[in-house]
Amino acid sequence: MVAVGRPRAFDEDEAVRAAVGLFGGRAYDGVSVDDLVNHLGVHRNSLYKTFGSKRGLYLIALRRHLADDVRPLLDALAGASDAAAALRLVTSADLGLLLLAAIERAPVDEEVASEVKAALAAVDRAIADALGVPADLAAALTSAALGILLRGNPDNAATALTRHLAPLT
Repeated sequence: MVAVGRPRAFDEDEAVRAAVGLFGGRAYDGVSVDDLVNHLGVHRNSLYKTFGSKRGLYLIALRRHLADDVRPLLDALAGASDAAAALRLVTSADLGLLLLAAIERAPVDEEVASEVKAALAAVDRAIADALGVPADLAAALTSAALGILLRGNPDNAATALTRHLAPLT
């Protein structure tokens, strides 16, 4: 006789999407398993059975964020005509979970560090390819854009920075 479990009572895709928002708003350490259970509407046992652990769900959510938010940014950067356009694209993208992962989890989790490093390298390459600039200048532009996001004033800072960068690109 084959044992048949109960059908899953939640939409896994919706749960991952909700986890992206939760981790992107509060960071990994700011989200408890109880928060996940309550916010995602998933029973604790189902959460563990489906995702293995809070970290397992976090990694899936991070990868979803990279696919849904960073990948489109890379595609958009291909059409950037100058440093100002590239900076505006990066500073207007939803990169909250990527930034939190870089700051909070990458220093202590090798798998997260690898995902973050690959994502940032892809942004660097997209900028270098679009603008025809050396890799180190593209990395500097990426760093500047992420710094602008962290400081919380993307519009004014990106405009001021591009005004000074115009002669370089």
